[in-house]
Amino acid sequence: MLGVAAIWVGVMLLTGGFILDRTVRSIIASNFDDQLESSLDTMIGSAELSDEGEVRFDPQLSDQRYLQVYSGYYWQISRAGQQPYRSRSLWDGALPVDTSTAKRGMQFQDIFFGGEMLRVVERDATLPGSSTLFHFQIAQDRTKLDAQLRRVRVTVLISLGVLGLGLLILSALQAIYGLQPLRRVRAEIAAVRSGSAQRVATDFVSEVAPLMHGINQLLSEAEEQAEDARRHAGNLAHALKTPMAILVNESTGKDTPLAAVVQRQTGSMRRHVDYHLARARALGRRGALNMRSPVWPSLEALRRTVERMYPGQVTIDLDGERDLDFLGERQDLEEMVGNLIDNAAKYGGGRVFVTLSTEGADMILIEVEDDGPGIPPEKRDALFQRGARLDTDKPGTGLGLAIVRDVAEIYDGMVELGESEDLGGVCARLILPRAAR
Repeated sequence: MLGVAAIWVGVMLLTGGFILDRTVRSIIASNFDDQLESSLDTMIGSAELSDEGEVRFDPQLSDQRYLQVYSGYYWQISRAGQQPYRSRSLWDGALPVDTSTAKRGMQFQDIFFGGEMLRVVERDATLPGSSTLFHFQIAQDRTKLDAQLRRVRVTVLISLGVLGLGLLILSALQAIYGLQPLRRVRAEIAAVRSGSAQRVATDFVSEVAPLMHGINQLLSEAEEQAEDARRHAGNLAHALKTPMAILVNESTGKDTPLAAVVQRQTGSMRRHVDYHLARARALGRRGALNMRSPVWPSLEALRRTVERMYPGQVTIDLDGERDLDFLGERQDLEEMVGNLIDNAAKYGGGRVFVTLSTEGADMILIEVEDDGPGIPPEKRDALFQRGARLDTDKPGTGLGLAIVRDVAEIYDGMVELGESEDLGGVCARLILPRAAR
């Protein structure tokens, strides 16, 4: 907007300035020429021949500058074959004259004479009682005229420059204050995305208020759709878990190949159901855009849970910042971190170290380290595939890291495996969006 305004104002001011400059300069120059023409008419009207055949004025020209030497005001009367009659101001000089052709009308020209630039008006005329054609000239130094023209040009440039600057400032103020509501709209949407607000404000000007009401309506519809999706996913999971629980109960305590197969397959089915249920829940919550969950209480709850799962076998230590919030649902956070801590406790040597910190301005970092044998670098990426396992001697389905990766990506986060510098085992780095305070 400012660029277009600047170009348009510049073009219009240049065009208007050019026209104004040419018009004013033409008027000033025309007035100057009119004065010269009037002086020439006065000189011709008062000129007459004396008895001796010399040109004289009756009455005399009143402007005393014609008597001052090189005053810049000159007159001259010429005729063929004789020395011209000259004003005293010309002293011993003479204006150039071309008597080869008759000049009945007024003629104007600029000449350089005696170090001065003169404006000359001339014409031919006869005097009363004589048939001789005389050539009359009036010249005036155009230094003042040129100075006036320069002042006009400078004044026009300064005036239009100030006008252009004022117009650009006005355009800038219009852009700044006129677009202020849109900047506030951006801030309101950013607050919803960061989790610090659940709805955008609607106290805007009449042109923007309908937009904000529409955004709030869109957020409400998105939450309703997400809630419907979660409810249907939960209903499906419940419908599947009940028959699987019956199968497990029927096969428990029976030492037959069929019972072992049933227990093994129902366990795998249950894990797959949990996996897809976690994805559906995370997708639904991600669409709400306004969830926030304190991270430290979830870490403490997970530590107690895992230590009870492995009594006397695992020691879990927590460290880091305690006031960070995750931009998402607590259940999804605990699903991801719980899988990482459970893997560290299951496949490590008994020590697990969890660190909470920030990653940049708007992300949080959760590092889970163990003292186990570690994972070769070439096999780390493969573990994020569903069903991938390195240690098949311990129970599991190979879906834990896949769940962590998928849920983290739903929240625009990521998870990666590395080597722990302190404990020597695996270091899992979970990066998630941070909710603004």
